[in-house]
Amino acid sequence: MDRIRIVGGKELNGTIPISGAKNAALPLMIAALLTEDTLVLDNVPRLADVAQLQRILGNHGVDITSVGKRVGDREYQGQTLRISASSIIDTTAPYELVSRMRASFWVLAPLVARMREARVSLPGGCAIGTRPVDLLMMALERLGAQLSIDGGYVVAKAPNGLRGAAIDFPKVTVGGTHVAIMAASLAKGTTVISNAACEPEVADLAACLNKMGARIDGAGTARITIEGVDALHGAQHPVLPDRIEAGTYAIAVATTGGDVQLTGARPELLQSPLGVLREAGAEIAVNADGIRIARNGAGIRPVTVSTAPFPGFPTDLQAQLMALMICAQGSSEITETIFENRFMHVQELARFGARISLEGETARIEGIARLRGAPVMATDLRASVSLVIAGLAAEGETMVNRVYHLDRGFERLEEKLKACGASISRISD
Repeated sequence: MDRIRIVGGKELNGTIPISGAKNAALPLMIAALLTEDTLVLDNVPRLADVAQLQRILGNHGVDITSVGKRVGDREYQGQTLRISASSIIDTTAPYELVSRMRASFWVLAPLVARMREARVSLPGGCAIGTRPVDLLMMALERLGAQLSIDGGYVVAKAPNGLRGAAIDFPKVTVGGTHVAIMAASLAKGTTVISNAACEPEVADLAACLNKMGARIDGAGTARITIEGVDALHGAQHPVLPDRIEAGTYAIAVATTGGDVQLTGARPELLQSPLGVLREAGAEIAVNADGIRIARNGAGIRPVTVSTAPFPGFPTDLQAQLMALMICAQGSSEITETIFENRFMHVQELARFGARISLEGETARIEGIARLRGAPVMATDLRASVSLVIAGLAAEGETMVNRVYHLDRGFERLEEKLKACGASISRISD
């Protein structure tokens, strides 16, 4: 199993290109099930989760080809996928595939919308709380799907097709909003989604579906209206830049010091994290190429942050921010409001010497002057990169084990950091 070795204590200086967003690419790929035509997606990141979803879609009979590099392509430019679901040969998504990645459960929506039936295993994925699918199922039931649980599978049927409805989510759910938008696009009549997720990835999915002939209005706000259509057609759409990757590297620079240009990053998707980094003492400059972040000499100031749905501080940057705060000059607090059980990185950060105490949903962090490298174990996708950030700032050697979590969400992590002066390498046993 691969490990990542880091010798810390070096500033980061240079340029890091930001890849396409995993959290946008996955629902976009799933949306290809809604049409017989080919959907072309540009700037798709090369990640383990993307490859896994390709296998899941292939199980349904979907043909996916990756277009090779072309004249004018930039280094690190994402792949172009041509996805053709002209013939869906199987409406079952089996446990052995779905259990490895939670987002693959979302195939339930386009399958029942287009094929009027689906059988999808209940999901697995990260061990960060139960992350139930009850709101996703509620949305489909409101649209007229008949749902039952059989042997660990959700069986969905809509023999007469789906019909538009009012869907009022009791709490904000990104997955539920993705599912509702996809299903409602082919439902008869009008669907109104209230308390919808406002995340940029939701708006990106809606923009792609509109290119495919859907009639979606209000995506990116809490109220989305969808006029169902009889069929969708093919389209071409670029995956938006990964705001979590950009935020992660911005936090890494704030932690180690240095000066890095994040090429392709979109500041409007990162207003809350950038505001927190400024408060912590980092210098942020927005330019034509993206975002430039620097911290030269100044100490790290403590902050108090609560995670929240977009446009608040993302839960997917909580662990990374904690890695920064263990180096701060004073006491900070981070409250996690989205997922329970998302502080599993705390015990691993303690191995660097971090002083963190937990009280319910809140972590209190006492900054220390020096971190010391240590062997650590990745527990989930975002937690694992917080250990990389701590290792970059620590004295001596850090060995991060179980890095397959990193490969799920960060494209060419070691290459990008090494190009900015980090001493980091992958060890394959």
